[in-house]
Amino acid sequence: MKKVMRTEHPNPQFMRQSYECLNGEWGFDFGSGKEKLNQDLSLSINVPFAPESVLSGVGHTGIFTDCVYTRVIDVNAQDLEGRLVLHFGAVDYLTEVYVNGKFACRHVGGYTPFETDIAPLCEVGKNRITVCVHDDVRENTASGKQSKKEESFGCFYTRTTGIWQTVWLERTPKSYIRSIRVFPNVEKCSVTVEVNSMGVAETGTEIVVSYEGKEVGRVQGDGYYRKAYEIALSEKHLWEVGNGRLYDLTVRYGEDVVQSYFGLREVRYEGMEFLLNGETVYQRLVLDQGYYRKGIYTAETEEELVKDIHLSLALGFNGARLHQKVFEPRFLYHCDKLGYIVWGEYPSWGVDTSNTDYLGRYCDECKEMIERDFNHPSIITWCPINEAWCDLDDNKKNRDVRFIEAVYYTCKALDKTRPCVDTSGGFHCEKTDLYDYHCYLLPDEMKSILKELMEKNTLTVDMLYAPDWVVACEDEKKLVYRGDLPVNCSEYGGSAFVPGGQAWGYHTCATEEEFIDQYVALTESIIDCPNLSGFCYTQLYDVEQEQNGLYDYDRNSKFSKEGMETIKACNQKISAIEKL
Repeated sequence: MKKVMRTEHPNPQFMRQSYECLNGEWGFDFGSGKEKLNQDLSLSINVPFAPESVLSGVGHTGIFTDCVYTRVIDVNAQDLEGRLVLHFGAVDYLTEVYVNGKFACRHVGGYTPFETDIAPLCEVGKNRITVCVHDDVRENTASGKQSKKEESFGCFYTRTTGIWQTVWLERTPKSYIRSIRVFPNVEKCSVTVEVNSMGVAETGTEIVVSYEGKEVGRVQGDGYYRKAYEIALSEKHLWEVGNGRLYDLTVRYGEDVVQSYFGLREVRYEGMEFLLNGETVYQRLVLDQGYYRKGIYTAETEEELVKDIHLSLALGFNGARLHQKVFEPRFLYHCDKLGYIVWGEYPSWGVDTSNTDYLGRYCDECKEMIERDFNHPSIITWCPINEAWCDLDDNKKNRDVRFIEAVYYTCKALDKTRPCVDTSGGFHCEKTDLYDYHCYLLPDEMKSILKELMEKNTLTVDMLYAPDWVVACEDEKKLVYRGDLPVNCSEYGGSAFVPGGQAWGYHTCATEEEFIDQYVALTESIIDCPNLSGFCYTQLYDVEQEQNGLYDYDRNSKFSKEGMETIKACNQKISAIEKL
């Protein structure tokens, strides 16, 4: 019997006491599972680790498109009196769930949760769950940094197929809380909680807010379906960078009780400045890919999630751009606790943004990300698409922006409380909340870009990458910034430093001294530019063959103590925009 791992509740923002973790040993096999619905399977796998990973016990890294899981659970008579809800944190990509050979649900998308009430399909005693998965990164689907080739290459890594986040059961009454959304109001020192409930509970709704065990607000009501409740807070504790002061939240609807939390904070841009609770905050971010040597997409322990945040903080960063992956809620919980700011990003690579045939599905997937993570105070920006050029795969000359604009408007309709960048890097659309650019050039070239930004308030695309890296569009001198939006340098650096070896990176440094000098020159030029609201360095740690991290893949430092202190001091230098 394999050790059951990752048993903590996967989503601290929506917890019930009836939580039952279903991680651990499941039956497993490759191929379609439709003909295996009521069978044991020939292999076993350690959920929630993908079959490509070492921790799964399978370790098959070749390309396969279909697999099947099975597990038998015990159900008693009391379980069948209400709802018996089967939850999946994330399964990549197209999933069909069966219970006792009967269809339960279907879900499309590899990064967001789904659930189904299996009580109508169960009987008292033994019940078999079967999960059939189809996932082919060579199809037009959101797959992020997963390699389309047999092997990893460049900045594309080992694939993740099937279940890669926790599976669990919950018991709820038939009238229950479906979701909650939290709207803090710093000026009024209040919070509005929108409760989305199903069924009619005779005793109505009760919401209790507490801070460090002390009640600071309470409200009762008789609303059902969807109703918002404003609660005045008797104590004001702001969520700030480095200080994740969290309020606890208990929501009751009839017999259903959900535990959650929130942070009292507001974010917006004013001119070129990013404001948190009305105060200027300079974004000192680092790119975090969310990959692990033994678990690929899935950390072996919760402690690994926390460690990555502390490694970033140790180098003077105050947050991260979570890149080409929807990170698990447990990671975001620790960002919330530590006051660590992040950009939430959907893994858009793999999708042809010049083809609107996939638009509806993509918007649905982004919607599920925003609905899941709406209440996290640490998320300060949505980034639904990364690097939309003309077309990186097909070398097309004509750029169709309808896909990008539609995704942007979808995100804004779902969340008006945060900025949204239409596409990070590449060519921006006419409508976006901020402009960001990616630049993997060396210090002198970076300085020429910043000089153009300061003197002309413009940027041109041919200046942002080495000429052989990006396919140019019809006009190689295309203007990509129009001068009336806040600007962020959301990718730069990317130099590989591997003593005595060769590695993939945007540049290679032979010595620590060369790397540190380059890092300081690049970062200080950005920090000293008054037109920039922040930066994001590529990257926190190595991932497989891409060895341009500040730590190696096992999270060991590559640099001497003095080198680390120099990087930290550089990152924490007061920025020009903070001096204004």
